[in-house]
Amino acid sequence: MPAITDSPRKILIVSPSWVGDAVMAQPLFKRLRERYKHLVLDVLAPPWCAPLYSRMKEIDEVVINPLKHGELKLWKRYRLGSVLRKRHYDQAIVLPNSLKSALIPFFASIPVRTGYIGEMRKGILNDARKLSKSRYPLMVERFALLAEDREKSLRRPLSYPSLFSDPVKAEATVQRLGLEPKKPVAVFCPGAEYGPAKRWPFEHFSSLAERLAEKYEIWLIGSEKDREIGEAISSRCDAINLCGLTNLDEAVDLISLSSLVISNDSGLMHVAAALGRPMIAIYGSSSPGFTPPLSEKAKIVSLNLPCSPCFERNCPLGHFDCMRKLTPEIIIESLP
Repeated sequence: MPAITDSPRKILIVSPSWVGDAVMAQPLFKRLRERYKHLVLDVLAPPWCAPLYSRMKEIDEVVINPLKHGELKLWKRYRLGSVLRKRHYDQAIVLPNSLKSALIPFFASIPVRTGYIGEMRKGILNDARKLSKSRYPLMVERFALLAEDREKSLRRPLSYPSLFSDPVKAEATVQRLGLEPKKPVAVFCPGAEYGPAKRWPFEHFSSLAERLAEKYEIWLIGSEKDREIGEAISSRCDAINLCGLTNLDEAVDLISLSSLVISNDSGLMHVAAALGRPMIAIYGSSSPGFTPPLSEKAKIVSLNLPCSPCFERNCPLGHFDCMRKLTPEIIIESLP
């Protein structure tokens, strides 16, 4: 294990664009804090991920990346790199595998630019590393490994992500939304940004809400894109549809108030895990062998059909059995 370094170190993390991936990057930050006694650790992040990094005590500053997901805009990247050059970072760790994500640290003339060999970027990253996917099957492992020196093994056990909540902000959000829970709160996260194949059917969510209504008040939390599925669920049961009514910062605090979370494999699933909430994580087209919820309080439910995980946005066979046959009764049997 590398010794703790006393010399000052200034590192810029180039963030992933997905909320769940941003949460899974935190063990990397924790390991960097262990390695460097005097560390300034900043993250370059899209605005929709920024609230998560403000909930991580390891991060000193969040620098907003104004470029949209997938947008090249070389001149914008060069200008941002020119601004960051004045910060004199010692190292950049680039978590996405795209060429675009590596350009800003290159334009910023950051002397050590670390990341995995990816999309035509060998010359852009001067510390480009080859990844053994079989040795490191989990995304969180792959991120955390970049904290180590080249050719070094991953230090285990990994620390789990751990977001902190803000009780004052949570109460303000509860008041703003007119929520008056008289029972413990169960949060349902019915969305999944990647596609329909990761979403448990809304009928199943409704049926489960009906079964849990005597014990819990049900809050549906998600983005504006989840508003429609939230309406479909709440129209069939006594659940409060908050999808689209909160930003991510507020969603984090509301989830922190819950006694139970039921979630698809999504960004909010990883948020709930990092908040230490008791939860059931529902998997269909995706694999808990790659992006599991990192929490001792999380239980994974999957039918493990021969056709899954397929990692497709839509069921390629048309039957969607991996989710449709995963009934509310199965979830109830799995409750903590």
